[in-house]
Amino acid sequence: MGLLLALAFAALGYLCGSLTFSIWITRLLKGVDVRDAGSGHATTTNTIRQAGFAAGALVLVLDIAKGFLPAWLALHYAPAASRTWIAALTVAAAVAGHCWPLFGQFRGGMGLATGAGGLLAANPLTFLISAAILIFLTLVLHHGARASLITALLLAPVFWLAGLRGPELAIALAGGVVLIVRWRTSWNRTYRELWLDREKS
Repeated sequence: MGLLLALAFAALGYLCGSLTFSIWITRLLKGVDVRDAGSGHATTTNTIRQAGFAAGALVLVLDIAKGFLPAWLALHYAPAASRTWIAALTVAAAVAGHCWPLFGQFRGGMGLATGAGGLLAANPLTFLISAAILIFLTLVLHHGARASLITALLLAPVFWLAGLRGPELAIALAGGVVLIVRWRTSWNRTYRELWLDREKS
């Protein structure tokens, strides 16, 4: 029963993650596939480039929400004895759904906002810590992929050292694995998507 419930929550997470808001909204507003330009990914920043800031902000909120909702449900309705690991599995599945979406021919985004939504459901403080680390590293490294991958590596140790050792730690570990797999292929990429990452002319 416990395993079936865990699989059900994981399936819910994956299906929520597979909701390709950036693709749908950009197609609705501009009649184009967001993945056909810019970074080639279904991301907030790529939506901003093609459909404007308002569309990008909406996508960001919705991408956070699709990580938050299944995580919140798992944290509140999974059995207490297994709640932490089920929530972590659910968030990892949601991030995987965002990166390789069922409703987007398995070509999606990079998973950051969806993973952040899972952390927000577990502990809003960890959401803020994660955002601060990512912004700081992006400003220092001027490379979105490297900043994101290093953030994914750092979150669990930072949470542990800060005494945040509840579901947020498990979520950071499980979600971080998916993010690392997704971002490692872009480690050497020359970015033109994020403003700080653009090549100088």
